[in-house]
Amino acid sequence: MAYVLVVDDDPDYVEIVRTVLESHGYHVEAAANGSEALEKMRRRKPALVLLDVMMSYVLDGLNVSQEMREDPALKDVPIIMVSSIAGSPYAGMFPTDQYIPIDQWLSKPVNPQELLRHVARFVS
Repeated sequence: MAYVLVVDDDPDYVEIVRTVLESHGYHVEAAANGSEALEKMRRRKPALVLLDVMMSYVLDGLNVSQEMREDPALKDVPIIMVSSIAGSPYAGMFPTDQYIPIDQWLSKPVNPQELLRHVARFVS
């Protein structure tokens, strides 16, 4: 059973994703912000991370992805960034002119079947 870490500060979103993924055989844990996520990942390496951008601060998730890529133990963990930042007042703060160390981008809201399809691409 693949371990997926969902990193998002919206408890309703986390529960929806947990329900969808667990009903398809994934083991899901959650973290509400970047520092909690990194702590959990360093204790138990996930097969995949679903990562929001805006949590404790506007670019919290972006910083997590950068830290993961710099950490030899986490650099190969696939990251699907799932965010609503594009439609928020903070869209201009997201760096569109630099490399973002993620494997996939999905905009919220995400259709459950689409989410499952993308998760399955990275987790076998």
